[in-house]
Amino acid sequence: MYASTVRNLLVRGMLAGLIAGLLAFAVAYAVGEPPVDASIAVEEAQAAQEAGAHAGHGAAAPGGAEEEEEAVSRPVQSTVGLATGVLVYGVALGGIAALAFSFALGRAGRFGPRATAALTAAAAFTTVYLVPFLKYPATPPAVGNPDTIGRRTTLFFLMILLSVLLGVAAIIAGRRLAPRLGNWNATLTAAAGFVLATGLAFVFLPPNSDAVKPGFPAAVLWEFRLASVAVQLVLWTVFGSVFGALAQRLLTPRPSTPHPTPLPA
Repeated sequence: MYASTVRNLLVRGMLAGLIAGLLAFAVAYAVGEPPVDASIAVEEAQAAQEAGAHAGHGAAAPGGAEEEEEAVSRPVQSTVGLATGVLVYGVALGGIAALAFSFALGRAGRFGPRATAALTAAAAFTTVYLVPFLKYPATPPAVGNPDTIGRRTTLFFLMILLSVLLGVAAIIAGRRLAPRLGNWNATLTAAAGFVLATGLAFVFLPPNSDAVKPGFPAAVLWEFRLASVAVQLVLWTVFGSVFGALAQRLLTPRPSTPHPTPLPA
């Protein structure tokens, strides 16, 4: 019975992730693509200036005289490619969040399915995206030093792993402190411990000092970062709402319909 329930929740989580991904794609296309186009325009202008400077000195431009053709055109990247990436991301994280919900339900307090789904979505947004974003903010493509992209990616995923582990540790600590301190004080203590441990991770992990090239327009950079936050916020808000409704419908027992009493002859 338990395995069947978890399987049904997993399917509903992936469905909720798909719906959330559709809305997140709409936001990403509307507010995320303009700063990406602007950053590409800045990069092309800088490349043209560098090529002109090399040509003025009688030297060949770096990278060869001819520009390499893109394997996937920009219009395809901003539509089909973006939709595919966001939808796959939404479905995958929706399934993982549904499994986390299955574990948390009844263990994180006396919350119903809707409230547990909302708390799960909020915890996932905070640990998987917001905390890593505060340490290593998102940057538009082709902005940072391409030679360090592997290092920057490793640091970002390391921050995600640390954030998730610290979040799980905070939840466990809150549950163990609750009998002695009460639910409210235990929650505040665990949250303070999470913030303190996260701050220490921020201090000791190296910064992304070369994530943005000098002279890149600050307005374009912040537009992209705000759009990134908006996409994730929409994704997790919609997921928590849709999955909460689906889980509530699945897990709430339906009242039995009484059989009508036959009338006496």
